[in-house]
Parts: sequence; structure tokens; C-alpha cells
Amino acid sequence: MTKTAPLAAALALAAAPALAHYGMIIPSDPMVSQEDGRSVDLTLSFSHPFEGIGMDLARPEAFTVTHEGETTDLLGELSEATVMDHPGFTMEYALDRPGTHVFAMTPQPYWEPEEDAFITHYTKTYVAAYGDDSGWDTELGLKTEIVPLSKPFGLWTGNVFQGVVMLEGIPVANAEVEVEHYNQTGAAVPSDLMITQTIKADENGVFTYAVPASGWWGFAALNTAEEPMMYEGEEKAHELGAVIWVRFEPWSVE
Repeated sequence: MTKTAPLAAALALAAAPALAHYGMIIPSDPMVSQEDGRSVDLTLSFSHPFEGIGMDLARPEAFTVTHEGETTDLLGELSEATVMDHPGFTMEYALDRPGTHVFAMTPQPYWEPEEDAFITHYTKTYVAAYGDDSGWDTELGLKTEIVPLSKPFGLWTGNVFQGVVMLEGIPVANAEVEVEHYNQTGAAVPSDLMITQTIKADENGVFTYAVPASGWWGFAALNTAEEPMMYEGEEKAHELGAVIWVRFEPWSVE
């Protein structure tokens, strides 16, 4: 009994699915109307969103908003905050004009010892202001990103979301995309294997996913950078994540 216990524990640990990491930009509202006010609150974090397990987010390398083709640097306006019991950032952004505002974060590369690799998640979310959805398919030209083929707001639960995975401006054939719910209600799953859904894009880099529940859903397309990074004198793999956060609304039409 004593001899087999460590082996059983080791097997259980090996069998447990790895927790998926997500860069996160969560706005207080993805569709801001005149009645809602003239600004949106943004929360930036790095976490395991379904489990609600936070991780440390160092000050990003870049944080911007793009509107009508104009990109504005917002890095200096971020305020330090605690998100899921770990360092993160917040800010209030004034929405001066209608249309879609695309917020994007480039974090500092994160060293993940369990994966023996660095992780950088280029993270985006889209906010529509004052009933104007123009610019909802904006591509930012990030090193890697998911360009929406479905409007990334104003979606009902049960709608599909489609996007194309881009790396260095080129669609990634057969890209692997991880999908996870930001579980703010304490929902349980029958198996840990269902926490992170995994799908693959087609030969054109296009993926499709039907969302089963309302709330925020993160889509992360993962690729490995050609150039490794150095850690303690050794070359290590560098995972590049293209992350987009999309909110789905509950069906409530009478």
C-alpha cells in the first residue's frame, strides 16, 4: 500500500489535463449605448479562466485601442489591480466616438516551468459604441491574431463564432484553437477534459465553434515561434497565442 501510493499519485498527476493559460481583456460591456454612459471599464489579467485561478501579469509591453484605422497607445493609462488574487491591470476608457474599438495587449513573455517554454498571448477584445458596429472585422496586424469572421459582439448563446488564425499576416492551416469559458458562476463540468475545448482550423485557417452558454468565451490559437528564447543559458520554445474574447448574450426575447 505504502509503495504503490506514490506511483498512484504520480499517475494521477500525469493523467490530469494541463490547465490552459489565457491572456484576458474583459470590458464591463461589449456594446455600450448612450444610456450606459460614455466610457467602458477594462480588466487585464493572465489566468486559467474556467477555474478562476489567477496568474501574475507583469506590465504589458503594449496596450492599445484601434478605432477607424487609428491606433492609440494606452499603456501609460493602466492602473495596477488585483485580479483573481494576482497582479493585473484596469483602466476606464472614454468612448468619444461611435463605432468598434479594438483593445489589444502584448504581454511580456511568461516563463512556464511546467511546459519548459515561454508564453506570449497577443490578446484582443472588441467593444461597439453607441449602436455603431462598423469596424467589427478589424485586423490589427499583430504578430499573431484571430481575425473575426463573425461579429465579435451581439451574439446569442448558441450562435457560432468563426475566425481565421493569422501568423505573421498569413492564415495558419490546421491551427489548433483552445476554447474556454470565463466561469464566473461556479459552473461544474462532468470531466476536467471538458474545461478546455480543442478544435482545429481548416486549410484556410478558419475555425468554427458553437457556444453552449452565455458569458465570456476565450479563443486561443497556439503556434510556436521560429526563434526560441534563452532561459538560464538554454534555448527554450516560445509559444505564441492569438487570443480573442467574445461575449455571448442569453436568449431573452419574449
